[in-house]
Amino acid sequence: MVTTSLKTQVVALEAPPVWLFEPTLDNYREALFEDGVLQTLINSLIIAISTTALALVLGIPAAFALARFEFRGKKDLWFWFITNRMISPIVLALPFFLIARNLNLLDRHITLILIYLTFNLPIVIWIVTDQFRGIPIELDEAARMEGASQFTIMSKICLPLAMPGVAVSAIFSFIFSWNELMFGLVLTRTDAKTAPAMAVSFMEGYNLPYGKIMATSTLIVIPVLIFALIASKQLVRGLTMGAVK
Repeated sequence: MVTTSLKTQVVALEAPPVWLFEPTLDNYREALFEDGVLQTLINSLIIAISTTALALVLGIPAAFALARFEFRGKKDLWFWFITNRMISPIVLALPFFLIARNLNLLDRHITLILIYLTFNLPIVIWIVTDQFRGIPIELDEAARMEGASQFTIMSKICLPLAMPGVAVSAIFSFIFSWNELMFGLVLTRTDAKTAPAMAVSFMEGYNLPYGKIMATSTLIVIPVLIFALIASKQLVRGLTMGAVK
């Protein structure tokens, strides 16, 4: 992908493939500044960060409640959260399109943010709930005896201990929001168009600009790699926690 993004169209189509060639950045320049890929990358970044932040803000308190409290309908609520993630997105494409069209919400960032939130929130709740369940309840009881409120117990005692799970759920949410194609293709036109939808838009007609497609794909991959590297320590801790009982 990277080497093809540095080739001209002629070199990219040669058979057998050419491994030694003079690299060029024309594909990146044309994709970013002439075809509007830069704006779609900004759109994807806004949508992915907003969705991830909202999923964490809403999901962490819900996960804490499911892990620490017993109430009527708890199992049904838990099942409802998980089944939201099991729904095939293609089933919801047409209903979401009709709703967005009727509400005049096509080609807007908020539309994709809310839709992605319905799929990311169950991931956060599922992972973080298990993290909270692994924290001894005795810590809560000791803090309560010292006069700590329930919010203080969650935010200052349990949440720091559950950060590996929070990091994992944040990475998964960000990657899903960043890479999602179908809703970005169906519900946007120009203003809120995402980078994956832009990459697909190059595949029209008989002349496929492989260099631009690969350059756009490379630019899409880079933020995910950076985000994963930043949170890699917490990611490893979260994935291995509970592996040995």
